Amino acid sequence: MNAVAMRVLVVDDEPLARARLINLLAALPQVTVVGEAGDGRAALAACAQLQPDLVLLDIAMPGMDGLEAARALAALQPRPAVVFCTAYDAHALSAFEAQALDYLVKPVRSERLALALEKVRTFLAGRGSARSDEARARSQLCARLGGHLRMIPVDEIRYLQADEKYVVVHHARGEDLIEESLKSLEAEFAERFVRIHRNCLVAREEITELRRSPEGHVHAVLRHGGPPLEVSRRSLTQLRETLRHL
Repeated sequence: MNAVAMRVLVVDDEPLARARLINLLAALPQVTVVGEAGDGRAALAACAQLQPDLVLLDIAMPGMDGLEAARALAALQPRPAVVFCTAYDAHALSAFEAQALDYLVKPVRSERLALALEKVRTFLAGRGSARSDEARARSQLCARLGGHLRMIPVDEIRYLQADEKYVVVHHARGEDLIEESLKSLEAEFAERFVRIHRNCLVAREEITELRRSPEGHVHAVLRHGGPPLEVSRRSLTQLRETLRHL
């Protein structure tokens, strides 16, 4: 059976290490190196643009290291496979906690790299055969905090509110900003969140009551407190229908 074509991004802060991996990959069938990056942030940007199937990722890098980048990559859809290539074997447990498929210690041997790519092909085949609705929705959102990332479990999110080019995520542990559109979040998480206003999505189980003010405005009262959220006239009919079936 012919090998499935694979698009690979190589990430390492050392140009010589990147060049060596690229040379090893060139000898393997159906493998295309689509790009390279020198740190975790550059890797995330490259993944957003190039959508590789596999990221070969160093761990010890300046700025955002490989472990932090891998946790962010795990939240992407479709999620690329991650294989660590590092000079140290002390991070293996953390690597697999970051959902890496394999862990290669430098200098990487061609035979060992080929075995890792077979694991990746199995992962990609499973990803492709998953039901589309399950594959589409992430379990976490990723927020940037200075030089760090915070993973926010979707089931802890109470509501999402647009704020200029950001979305404010209100969750069980506080608030965070993410650089995603409310429209794309609504499409991805349609089963969990309901639109109450052009700038706000609320978790369905979070709404306990619709309350009308003396001025005639309708607000959604939330299960976990906080100020009631305004419901637009445009959203009200659909919202009432949604809540009726909860």
